[in-house]
Amino acid sequence: MSSYPAGGPPQRTPQTTTLRQRLADLRGLAVPPRPLDARALAALAANPGCGRRALLDGAGVDKTALAQALGSPAPFGQSQFAIVRGNSFEAKVKGDGGAELLRLVHERLGAGAEPPGPAVPVPDLTAAGPEGRAARTALALREATAAGTWTLLDHPMLALEVAGTPAYLEPDAVVVHPDGRWTVVEIKSFPMIDGSADAAKVGAAARQAAVYVLALERTAEKLPGSTVGQQVVLVCPKDFSNLPTAALVDVRRERAVTRRQLERLTRVEDLAAALPEGTCFDPARPAEELTEAVSAVTAAYAPECLAACELAFHCRERARDADEVTALGRSLRGELGGLTTVESALAAASGAGCAEDPIAAALHQAARLRAEALTLVPAPTSPEAAACPC
Repeated sequence: MSSYPAGGPPQRTPQTTTLRQRLADLRGLAVPPRPLDARALAALAANPGCGRRALLDGAGVDKTALAQALGSPAPFGQSQFAIVRGNSFEAKVKGDGGAELLRLVHERLGAGAEPPGPAVPVPDLTAAGPEGRAARTALALREATAAGTWTLLDHPMLALEVAGTPAYLEPDAVVVHPDGRWTVVEIKSFPMIDGSADAAKVGAAARQAAVYVLALERTAEKLPGSTVGQQVVLVCPKDFSNLPTAALVDVRRERAVTRRQLERLTRVEDLAAALPEGTCFDPARPAEELTEAVSAVTAAYAPECLAACELAFHCRERARDADEVTALGRSLRGELGGLTTVESALAAASGAGCAEDPIAAALHQAARLRAEALTLVPAPTSPEAAACPC
């Protein structure tokens, strides 16, 4: 039986081959591509104006190694303890052919459906390369939907086009319901205490799961009779034990935001075409050459990047050197309008800005009111009062 759905394997056009060669040249011919994952796409969607991240992620550049070579390493990544704990918990959840996992899914989403039997199909999704695995996953989804039975897909491979290039994503699991619904399952090792978990961690999991839902919808568009659930099943340890429990997370809002942001991304081929000939981001190259190559791609730095991008420290240093107001935050940048540098903003506050500019006039008025308020503050009457931090 063929491992590809109807139509055969994905076809490569001359344009696709040329783009892949160009991206390989940018990455370095001896450097293997670093695949995009859902976490990277969620972070990329949060900053769609950053051409630097879009190009480097699209080319498969290892940004951690690149930041190290540039002299601005970032402390990113999970600890080995957290990785081992997460893998152990996932193996426990999926033990016995995924019986416990399917029980939790049926308990949360299986109202009106027959409970999963003792021997639920778990298709073999192995294939050559990510393209082959994605095709094999699509075929398994088609067969499970047509069969109308509970089916568990363990680490399926999904494809999603991002900025003109395919990204291959691997969710923890996808469950096919007897009625043709597909549900994304996220397994996390942080605890769910009294039925609720840390809001920040749940939000990050929801944004990551929304990327999987988008990719799964692309596959569902080609398979009539199938639908993708907008609620994902989040499986976590219960309280302080290692027993799994589950909760439903509605990702409709995160999905809509992620889809809108990904559609706004500049296409990778446009970014690559604008670069000087010979540009390469191979971390083995000299730091001066890498700095010049990275500077050739426009960035959109904001303090939020520090929690999501390996190059954030390098970009922050360059933003500060260029006196950009984006280094102070996106909200401030939006309020300052055409005042793009800290120097121009300070000049407007001092009254040297254009009087016809309403933003400059408002900034000057705010500075004047602040100065007047400070003059009304009484001077300290004793050394103790002067030393008081309040």
